[in-house]
Amino acid sequence: MSRAINVNAPQDHVVATCAKKKLGISAIETLHSGGTRVVMNNADDAAVIVKAYGTKVIAGPVQRTPTRLTRF
Repeated sequence: MSRAINVNAPQDHVVATCAKKKLGISAIETLHSGGTRVVMNNADDAAVIVKAYGTKVIAGPVQRTPTRLTRF
């Protein structure tokens, strides 16, 4: 299982859920297409989040927000 999960929930909700379940977050970002991409510290933590969010887990491609500037 991948450590990265896309969830149809606001970033602050995902952070609060992880804190409540005492799970470590490696990286987190708001998705351009809506929702949140969260990368957990390990696959076991990712499985907990997938179970917690159930049908709110986004399957398939999502549009991410660019985090780096490119050269012209």
